[in-house]
Amino acid sequence: MASLTFAASPTPLLEIRDLHLEFHDHDRPEVAVEDFNLTVEAGEIVGIVGESGSGKSMTAMAIAGLLNRHALERSGHIFFDGVDLLHCDRATLRRYQGNDIAIIFQEPMTSLDPLQRIGRQVEEALRIHHRELSADARYDIALRAMEAAGLSDVERVYRMYPHELSGGMRQRVMIAAATISRPKILIADEPTTALDVTIQAQIIALLREINAEHGTAIIFISHDLSLVRQLCHRVVVMKEGRIVETNTAREVLLHPREDYTKMLIDAIPRVEL
Repeated sequence: MASLTFAASPTPLLEIRDLHLEFHDHDRPEVAVEDFNLTVEAGEIVGIVGESGSGKSMTAMAIAGLLNRHALERSGHIFFDGVDLLHCDRATLRRYQGNDIAIIFQEPMTSLDPLQRIGRQVEEALRIHHRELSADARYDIALRAMEAAGLSDVERVYRMYPHELSGGMRQRVMIAAATISRPKILIADEPTTALDVTIQAQIIALLREINAEHGTAIIFISHDLSLVRQLCHRVVVMKEGRIVETNTAREVLLHPREDYTKMLIDAIPRVEL
């Protein structure tokens, strides 16, 4: 995966220019992201890595349009489909959320509604963005999306509630819900954090398959460079809200330039025989 390269197109799928995010909830302003620039091409998998608090998840939330605008000073631009998502009105933003741009969160148990059955939650994007579909059509599409996400006995799972599923199954439900509308960009915000290593590997393989089969661009947020190495074509390293290094995954992992990147690589667990 890491050896693949993408030629920059005249109009990238996503372009972030000079993104600045600053909170004013406290006595002193707190800068979360500063001077962030990134382009993502169609079909590319870009990893954003860094420690907790480095700004990577805040960047993802800004792309997805999920930040509270009233508690935030924001500047710069996030261009998608010719629209500046950072400054457009809510009605325009909702056209893209869940349809062209979808997000998988790291903890599905807190992201899924415990009072709604799985099937209804998987179908949510279809009800919002594809109202022309009948209930039967949504049902069929939801079952296919769940099967594609690696779930078995999907008719039974469709009728279940989140607490009845394992952690790995809940994460697959989140992936099915995020991909049901075939988004152009899938943001995966630490989607394997709460899973054991075997399930982690399965989720990484599933994301790779989604990218290969549908050409979906993926922004993979993680603090774990070992997972990034398995999945991503290009890596952005963040520290304290800023990009400190960016290159192909191979170059970043084999020939890191910055001491901070070297520290992250040194933190990758190794088995001593």
